[in-house]
Amino acid sequence: MLETGKILEAAICYTGAILDPERDKYPLKYYVDLAKELEAAGTHILCIKDMGGLVNPAAATALVKALKDEISVPIHFHTHDTSGISAASVLAAAEAGVDAADAAVDAFSGLTSQPCLGSIVESLRNTPRDTGLDPDAIREISMYWEEVRMQYGAFESDMKSGTSEVYLHEMPGGQVTNLRAQARSMGLDDRWHDVAKTYAEVNQMFGDVIKVTPIAKTVGDMALTMLSGGLTKEDVLDPDKDVSFPDSVVTFMKGEVGQPYGGFPEALQKKVLKGEKPITVRPGSLMEPVDLEAKRKEAEEAGEVDDEALCGYLMYPKVFTEYRARHAEYGPVRTLPTPVYFYGMQPGQEISAEIDPGKTLEIRLQAVGETNEEGQVRVFFELNGQPRTVRVPDRRVTGSATARPKADPANPGHVAAPMPGVVASLAVSEGQTVGEGDMLMTIEAMKMETGIYADRDGVVKAIHVTAGAQIDAKDLLAEIE
Repeated sequence: MLETGKILEAAICYTGAILDPERDKYPLKYYVDLAKELEAAGTHILCIKDMGGLVNPAAATALVKALKDEISVPIHFHTHDTSGISAASVLAAAEAGVDAADAAVDAFSGLTSQPCLGSIVESLRNTPRDTGLDPDAIREISMYWEEVRMQYGAFESDMKSGTSEVYLHEMPGGQVTNLRAQARSMGLDDRWHDVAKTYAEVNQMFGDVIKVTPIAKTVGDMALTMLSGGLTKEDVLDPDKDVSFPDSVVTFMKGEVGQPYGGFPEALQKKVLKGEKPITVRPGSLMEPVDLEAKRKEAEEAGEVDDEALCGYLMYPKVFTEYRARHAEYGPVRTLPTPVYFYGMQPGQEISAEIDPGKTLEIRLQAVGETNEEGQVRVFFELNGQPRTVRVPDRRVTGSATARPKADPANPGHVAAPMPGVVASLAVSEGQTVGEGDMLMTIEAMKMETGIYADRDGVVKAIHVTAGAQIDAKDLLAEIE
């Protein structure tokens, strides 16, 4: 970044509690030393990235003052309002001399977002730290976004208030709502407080890690795996008890996302890797150069790819491929008005959708017929004034899922599903000889992929699922004899 002549802002991710003598892995000196190192490296601005909203007012005062005493570059404070007290932390940081702070426009502020911009501006008016921002303009902007937010009401988090529980689990603000959705999809929606406690346990098992993407997701994946599988901390740490770890945990313990501050917990790392050697250098140094044009050709199997799409394919090939397949089936649905995309049209409603520059479709919904026995519904509509009819699946109809046999916990040959999800892939077939530690299949649940491994040598007697099958926790997946 420095070589390009641009402004460089380096961030220190805040973890732990600098005022708690029992949390000594990340003391105040850790942040000061790291800040001095970053300033010496040439950063123009230093950011305190408080992704969990853990910097309370007293910590904000101590941290900003200590940094101001030791470095000369501007300091930027970023926090989340999960606790409900982060506006006070911003004001304390301002009093201590912070140069910039993040806030969210009023309509989008609070909870796991940033603290309220309008309120902070009002609190600092007529003081030496007056922001100079126009309160009337802030309110006008907020009213606009308040209307926009209403269109996304169905996707709002079920959080209703700030919570001090953040000081227990220490999740980043962006993860709290995501993990709640994951827990809900796995049938754990009524056990959120257990999720929070288990998340905190996993964090300590992993060595009190810096919980920012992608490590925060790794901690969350392990917490959900433990709860859905009925695993305790003792089960996970027991070297003699077989545990199917999520792929993100294997990737982390292997060192594929780097070396954590303070190193890995060696015993747990050995158990997770099942004899595989970890990476001890920067993972990127082991990567082969990428032939971008060859990758572009891979991505273009479903159509032309520009540079932006190619970047998406390189970073998230599976997600990109699924997106292209959906686009090929349904067309450019991004051109639909937001309420129509999310909630559908109402009889008599008419919309315009520009699918290409200068090419606009006028669509008017006339009526929706009855749902047939196959779950299909007939839709009557006009397209550019011409009557059309089409049959489509009725998403309001819930298909009946086939009941699957449950694994017998007393039968050592039964392989059980550790959580609800979808079978992503099968790695073995019936009659195949497998060894202890061999992968049998992978299952996926809300972006969390978990490998299922054989816990003994034997022969695959039966496979009770297929790729793409929906499964529930403790379903019988396979039998090994």
